[in-house]
Amino acid sequence: MPKIVDHDQRRREIVEVAKRLILRGGFEAATMRSISAEAGFANGALKHYFPGKDSIVAATFESVLVQISEHLDASGAETPSAEGELRAFLFSTMPRDREQIAAGRVLLALWKYALVHPALADLYRGHLDGWRDALVTRMEAARDEGAIRDQDFAPLADEYISTAIGGTIVHLMHPGGERIAEYDAYIERFLARLR
Repeated sequence: MPKIVDHDQRRREIVEVAKRLILRGGFEAATMRSISAEAGFANGALKHYFPGKDSIVAATFESVLVQISEHLDASGAETPSAEGELRAFLFSTMPRDREQIAAGRVLLALWKYALVHPALADLYRGHLDGWRDALVTRMEAARDEGAIRDQDFAPLADEYISTAIGGTIVHLMHPGGERIAEYDAYIERFLARLR
């Protein structure tokens, strides 16, 4: 009886291989040949799952954005207050563990690629818009709870996201966590301004 292959699982495995290669050697390291070799496929076998490198890169980019979004969505879920959920959300936007740092490194390697591929740029813009909406929603809930004052939350969300993106890059350059305390202090100052 022929072996049944789960094609979706194989695609996920190929994406994970692409992430590992990008982490080790940057975007250029993830060639079709290196992905095939690392995944244990014969040359050309990847074409059964992805038509070319562009489609693997797109799937990898999307996978990282989903991973980051799921992490953000889960932050503060156990917190009993809207202010606590806002705090947890803000702290979850900075990479603090090996998995988050790895996701950030892959995303950083793919940003340049996304700039010249409109579909990937749209995907990333959607991610940023979702992040902004989630942050504004959490600020509004904290305001409704009386924990922070009423104000125009959209520009504050934009400011925070810009700082968090910069902080992510700083953390990627200091993977030992040397700068986490500085950004933790920034988050506390940001929360104090909201109050």
